[in-house]
Amino acid sequence: MKKIFIAAAVVTLWAGPASAALKVITASTDLKYICERIGGAEVKVESLAAGDQDLHMVEPRPSMVFKLKKADLVVRVGLDLDMWLDSLVNAAKNKKLFYGAQGYVDASAGVPLLEKPAGKVDASMGDIHIYGNPHYWLDPANARIMARNILAGLKRLAPEKGALFDANYAGFVKEADERLAGWSARAEKLKGLKIVTYHGSWPYFAARFGLDVAGHVEPKPGIPPSAAHLDGLVKKMNAEKVKVILAESYYPRKGPDFLAARTGARVVTAPVSAGGAEGVETYFDVFERVLGELERASSAGCASSAEVCGGR
Repeated sequence: MKKIFIAAAVVTLWAGPASAALKVITASTDLKYICERIGGAEVKVESLAAGDQDLHMVEPRPSMVFKLKKADLVVRVGLDLDMWLDSLVNAAKNKKLFYGAQGYVDASAGVPLLEKPAGKVDASMGDIHIYGNPHYWLDPANARIMARNILAGLKRLAPEKGALFDANYAGFVKEADERLAGWSARAEKLKGLKIVTYHGSWPYFAARFGLDVAGHVEPKPGIPPSAAHLDGLVKKMNAEKVKVILAESYYPRKGPDFLAARTGARVVTAPVSAGGAEGVETYFDVFERVLGELERASSAGCASSAEVCGGR
């Protein structure tokens, strides 16, 4: 009996490290969801940002440093959206997570970027992203690229589990493609719909589904709207018959409500990430919710012109 016990202990010690789940830290809840889909039971994933949080404005905390110290992999949005992550990784001093290391993944690698600034960029232009618009995850076609980058990171750390990760990746991509086909068919009715958005979060979504972004509540990225800017936007919306305002769930409602009251437009309050609103639990749920609310708004399903079609 003693020999059997010793043998079992040896086997346990030998198998333990190989079977331990990889600790993954992501910058966003969408990346967390994709990591979990590809890694399955072989990963334990935490997102530093909440789904209802503006990724520009995440406040670094000591607890985040502690999590990164123990992590095997970090997955970031990239494109200078989550620059707050740099100070956290540096503070954690976990060399596995440094730029170019095995445990570093930039999910934006290979994404066709929109709105790359031309010419000189300075502070007078507002919160401009020098590499291009970083809200690329709001085009579901980019899910394949994001997932591929995550897959490569997981396989670097656990090559012996590569076949499992490959199978999970294939399953995720198959579902993403099927959902995109369904969303594209639904969006045919929305093609050409003119919208105003609060922030410049939606160019990838608009390009994918054929929407026309006529303006923004912010006069410049990250700059609160002035009365003069809102008055000008009212004139533009009335002239161009813009009847939908797409407002990210974490931005103030004062500006969108002002515009709605003076133009008859409908406000759609939209989550931009998994967990960004009640019932929006996954990356795919984001598109289901936003498309559904746009359908409702564009079909004049609201009871009055100033009614909010989206829901917090």
